[in-house]
Amino acid sequence: MSALLETFSPRHLGRDQIVTLSKLVIETALQPIVEATTGTCFGYESLMRGFDRLGFASPPALLDRAHENGELLALEHMVISRALAAFAALPGFAQRTLFINFDTRLIGTHDEAILNRLDAHLKRVGIPPSSLCFELSERHDNETFAAFDTLLDRLREHGFKLAIDDFGTGFSGLKLLSRATVDYVKIDRHFVSQIESLPRNRQLVRHVVTMAHKLGARVIAEGVETEAEFHVCRDLGCDLLQGYFLAMPTVCHADLKASYPHLAQADDTKRRTASADSVLIRRQVEHLPTVQESAKLDTIFELFRTAPQQAFFPVLNANDEPRGIIHEYHLKEMIYHPFGRDLLQNRVYQRRIASFVTPAPVADVHMPAHEMLDIFTGANGSDCLILTENMRYAGILSSASLLRIISEKQLTFARDQNPLSGLPGNRAIRDHVHEAMLDGDRMRFFCYCDFDNFKPFNDNYGFHRGDAAITLFSALLRRHFIGDGDFVGHVGGDDFFVGLSDLPAAEVEDMLTRLLCAFKTGVEELYSDDDRARGFIMGYGRSGVEQAYPLMRCSVGVLALEKGTILTDVNAVTTRVAELKSRAKASRSGLVMDGLT
Repeated sequence: MSALLETFSPRHLGRDQIVTLSKLVIETALQPIVEATTGTCFGYESLMRGFDRLGFASPPALLDRAHENGELLALEHMVISRALAAFAALPGFAQRTLFINFDTRLIGTHDEAILNRLDAHLKRVGIPPSSLCFELSERHDNETFAAFDTLLDRLREHGFKLAIDDFGTGFSGLKLLSRATVDYVKIDRHFVSQIESLPRNRQLVRHVVTMAHKLGARVIAEGVETEAEFHVCRDLGCDLLQGYFLAMPTVCHADLKASYPHLAQADDTKRRTASADSVLIRRQVEHLPTVQESAKLDTIFELFRTAPQQAFFPVLNANDEPRGIIHEYHLKEMIYHPFGRDLLQNRVYQRRIASFVTPAPVADVHMPAHEMLDIFTGANGSDCLILTENMRYAGILSSASLLRIISEKQLTFARDQNPLSGLPGNRAIRDHVHEAMLDGDRMRFFCYCDFDNFKPFNDNYGFHRGDAAITLFSALLRRHFIGDGDFVGHVGGDDFFVGLSDLPAAEVEDMLTRLLCAFKTGVEELYSDDDRARGFIMGYGRSGVEQAYPLMRCSVGVLALEKGTILTDVNAVTTRVAELKSRAKASRSGLVMDGLT
């Protein structure tokens, strides 16, 4: 048989031959799709292997020929049935999701056949509909299919999940996102490749993530092939990742793993940055009763009866993933109609809970609070923000809860301010550094400011004069750095921090030089006339020996991060900044600027 196949080319295949031969050579490969923040395997995409033995360059080429021959439906049934069988044989499959590509050219003429065969497949292998996600490709213009929206609604009502595949590369991704309620948006490899060095792609991915979350969908980054791509996609908020860096597709299904430690052990800087917010968020989470989308309508009637003050409840699928909310007003018209409840439960009418579900914005519990607020306010008219942890439902936040979180965060920020200078303290400085390290869209500067000869001045003139020097410098910082990209903070004592971005290096150097000159002139006024005339004061060093100390100045070590550079190791940054500060203190000008070496 293999010798016979070697002589085949696609043009030799007549009608009824594609499916027959495909049964002999087509295999199911599974590629893991992994949770971005934990490394846990969330599910698998089913991929065709063996198409080349029939003379086709790719799976789409095989599907196109099957479509021409009138065998597309039969080929799709064969591929799906084998994928489901492979998935059902995996340990723990009930907690995972199988992603299957769905050819939209079948819509309109084969809808009933598709749904009937799917039901039969799933019952045979014991897979709930919520464990199956159909990927809808942008390869074909779905606007031409009049029955497209109807089938999508029916698939969701049956409990299946939907994803937009290859988002951003085809005919109708945004149209589909606006028309249909989808569970996942898969960002095409084109936008992920070398994303760490492509600012425009990072901006596009960031906006797709925010848009999808506002619409209640999760984001999958496809084609993640390097560690740098992994870090950037994860830190931009992609919920799930897929690609060779995570795991290769394989036909040896026994090689698949439940988790991938090399991802779980990665330095999750963004997650640590949001840890303070997570404490506030968890205090405000509301754990409402939930309803399964497959439950009978009587279940939701009973919930509203027992909790009349509650206007809505979250709806979950069998895998505890949120599908949206069901609101009381969706059912009122039927409930209060004389025959409404009987009609809702009539088998012919066939209305299910899924028929009344409204999408709601979603966010992970580890997301920073200000990003949650942005998602919630962008989803106009939403009753709540649904929270997830490890992709599963974790509770909801109401608008009042979000406002309480933001207010408490502002109070925490105020408490962190230095009482003398009124500038943000170490927590705010740390958060700024972490966020700026990951923002490769800009040129960034981390400036560490430290007074020279402050201790002998403070010992000689007393802490009141020392406080005056600190107050003077903090006032100068406010005067010199007031732009949108500027951040100033007080580390403590005579140590300060300045964060700058979107400026040329020469302009940063000029601004800091003017700052240091202004401080030198101002601080000299705090010395006595005699000490100022001499240019030094006498004091005792750590050895206890009296010596001369020059008049106080400030030294600044500046770490410059080039546009396109993304860092996750905060220790490397702080070590380098400390080194530059030491060089600045030893220099004539008191200012040293360099990159990360």
